[in-house]
Amino acid sequence: MKEDKIRINYLKKINDLKKHNKLYFEDSSPVISDKDYDQIKNEILNLEKKFSYLKDASSPSISLGYTPSKNFIKSKHRVKMLSLSNAFDSEDLENFEKKIFNYLNKKIKLEYSVEPKIDGISASLTYKNGSLIMGTSRGDGITGEVITENLKTIKDIPQKITSKDFPKDIEIRGEVFIKRSEFDKLKNDFANPRNAASGSLRQKNPNETKKIPLNFVAYTYGYFESNKIRKQSDFLNFLQRWGFKTNEHNKILNSIDDLTNFHKKFEKERFDLEYDVDGLVYKINSLELQKRLGFTANSPRWAIAHKFSADSAFSQIVDINIQVGRTGALTPVARIKPVNIGGVVVSNATLHNEDEIIRKDIRIHDTVKIERAGDVIPHVISVDLKKRKKSSKKFIFPKKCPCGFDTIKEFNKVTNKFDAVRRCPDRGFECEKMAVEKIKHFISKEALNIDGLGKKVVEKFWDLKLIRFPQDIFNLDYTQISKLEGWGDLSVSNLKFSINQSKKVSLDKFLYSIGIRHIGIENAKLLAEYTISISNFLNFIKNKKINEFLNIDGIGDTQINSLKKFFENKSNYKIIEKLSSILNISDLKLNKNGKLLNNSFMFTGKLSNMSRAEAKSLIEENSGSVVSSINKKLKYLIIGEKPTNRKVEQAKELGIKILSEKEWLNLLN
Repeated sequence: MKEDKIRINYLKKINDLKKHNKLYFEDSSPVISDKDYDQIKNEILNLEKKFSYLKDASSPSISLGYTPSKNFIKSKHRVKMLSLSNAFDSEDLENFEKKIFNYLNKKIKLEYSVEPKIDGISASLTYKNGSLIMGTSRGDGITGEVITENLKTIKDIPQKITSKDFPKDIEIRGEVFIKRSEFDKLKNDFANPRNAASGSLRQKNPNETKKIPLNFVAYTYGYFESNKIRKQSDFLNFLQRWGFKTNEHNKILNSIDDLTNFHKKFEKERFDLEYDVDGLVYKINSLELQKRLGFTANSPRWAIAHKFSADSAFSQIVDINIQVGRTGALTPVARIKPVNIGGVVVSNATLHNEDEIIRKDIRIHDTVKIERAGDVIPHVISVDLKKRKKSSKKFIFPKKCPCGFDTIKEFNKVTNKFDAVRRCPDRGFECEKMAVEKIKHFISKEALNIDGLGKKVVEKFWDLKLIRFPQDIFNLDYTQISKLEGWGDLSVSNLKFSINQSKKVSLDKFLYSIGIRHIGIENAKLLAEYTISISNFLNFIKNKKINEFLNIDGIGDTQINSLKKFFENKSNYKIIEKLSSILNISDLKLNKNGKLLNNSFMFTGKLSNMSRAEAKSLIEENSGSVVSSINKKLKYLIIGEKPTNRKVEQAKELGIKILSEKEWLNLLN
């Protein structure tokens, strides 16, 4: 299929998705099933994986949740309604637990609160002085729709709570759903129970919502004033006392083996339930630990959704294509004969890397087993050797990037092995494949978030030579763009507005946007907190002081080497310098009202109760600062196990106050 036909096919699917989004979210009258909707969505994602030049602002790979409808007033959640990360097997659960131990800097006995993951619609209820004053949908996780009157029609939701121990200000969260037996009476009007719940909640007239037998199960809280409850399980008991329904299958379990065994048992029994479930949710039962663990950019560290088993099918590999990412990674993708897996038509599957192809001996024309687990990209599990033709030849991984550069495998000094991933060396913007991907990253939602300049548009502007470097975005020829097919005065005006709006960006988002390998959102925040301003950051680079970033907890040799390699290419530094003169990059503003204001701290030795990262976070949350070297300006040296004697002696000589870990924690009560 030629490129223009591929684009037309892709855009048709995007328009279909937009149409069904409107029918589902705004009109509450879907005309296709969830399965068919998912099929359209996954066909779009598969096309984007297969053809790197495809991307649209309305793509499901960009949009999170859904934009709140114009039919309802919007309200920002006081605490974000983030989605959960997913697990599919015991190995995923072990990694989840391992990350918790690493963050807490100790291995402790964990207790898990377990509950079924009902396939319904999330809702948030705000109570003040015992009265329900507002109810909202999840929306995009940051802002939801105010649907208070509709939620008040649900019999499971108390509107007035008189219990003396009920908090004066609390936001209770749960799931709205319809039982299967009740849905049988409505199936002529809705595609499935989840659609029925969504469509009913988003009626303009609450009297219409009242006709639908909606149910509500409470499972957590968002904002909670003066929370003194210690466990998630205790909170669930309080919810029942206050008049809320909780799930009858909630349990407390104590190990990964217990979780895995219960999951296997529950998966077999789930079809006997009165409602649809698509997995189990595991939460650390201790609310104190939940608070300590906090959140990543996308999900809580203390909870995970264990999805039910993946679907799989057999298909034949038609071809193997090589895709190039922004960091130069060459990823092999198997083009397969389209096959239906769990209601979704799959036409390609990731092969991960060269070593994976060699290990599984995957070849073109092989019949292979494809597995699709939840939203994870389909991948090849195994080869059916009995169906392999005698004329079959081993797949030889290309030693050159499509741009013509020789590829490399980097040596990992930690593992003393060469990396599995073959890469095109980062030569700045010399590799066109990488350059396009770098610009796509620069304008992405987590970076500058330029609405209207989607990845598809970047591809088009690249082909027309309107863009070659990130700074070109801010010098576009709008007159020329207005003459392009599909671009009118309004769309050009909107693009210009979005680009101008994006010029104001925080330091951490800017550092993330420039696309340095191993510098993700979290590491960009750490660098921003340390350098405070873009001018300071550039001075560190210009004066070759990158090694000083080793003083940042969370930044190690991997990140340092990546920074050095990136800035060895002088064109990268010039691009950032140019962008810093175009953009309004705001300095990092730290809390100025905490208990540790104007106090500086330094650590030596291992802390017994938490990791350095958590301790540093605590200090900064309370307006203090963490420094990397001992000088007269340092106020406190905190010593843990096996401190560096030289640092302790140096602190004594300068009259710096020395605190034990316990004494330091006492400063924070």
